[in-house]
Amino acid sequence: MRIVFDPAEQESLRADARDQAHDDPHVAYVLERLASEGIDLDACKDWEDLRIEAGLPPRSTDTPHVA
Repeated sequence: MRIVFDPAEQESLRADARDQAHDDPHVAYVLERLASEGIDLDACKDWEDLRIEAGLPPRSTDTPHVA
């Protein structure tokens, strides 16, 4: 399944990318790719899968998260 943005949303993402280009080119790159390619939900991984792939232990659901 793929989320594709309509032309107005694409232009908004690209405007945000232009605004971010000087301060954070990495964010600008991601926003531009989202605008042009959308999001492939089948390729998305959740945080826990990424932690395990990185060799980190699973997070305990008993421990409260403090931000």
